[in-house]
Amino acid sequence: MRVLIGVSVLSLFLAAGPAQAGPAQVEVFVGDDLADQADEYGQRDLDLLTERLDREVETALARSGLYEDARIRLVIEDVRPNRPTFEQLRRRPGLSLESHGIGGADISGEVVTADGQTVPITFRWYESDIRFAGLTTWSDANQAFSRFARRLAEGRF
Repeated sequence: MRVLIGVSVLSLFLAAGPAQAGPAQVEVFVGDDLADQADEYGQRDLDLLTERLDREVETALARSGLYEDARIRLVIEDVRPNRPTFEQLRRRPGLSLESHGIGGADISGEVVTADGQTVPITFRWYESDIRFAGLTTWSDANQAFSRFARRLAEGRF
């Protein structure tokens, strides 16, 4: 009985303590111009890209602790694949998985901090040298997402 009472008192004490800051709420959307290209790239690929950017940002912010209780709204404005997507291969039989090029991404959005300040965000990164282009379909776009997330977690906007 004493143990139960002690646990209850401890629970009340912890609940009455200072409020803990929570992680940032991250929302990722596809921009209108890119959404118009869903037929070309495939909706599945665009969904995977939004999930990837969301995961990269949440992971980087969890490590840094920056922007706790903030709302972060991101828009993928443009992406370029390094290799054809399955949808592109399906629509254009002349393409091959051996086809490759430089890729990257363009991201915009805003951070609304816990105290109500709004920080606008724009980020653009595309590989500039074919020798360093990624090997998978979205390698350079994923590299752009990683660079963006790291930069956001460092507060460099």
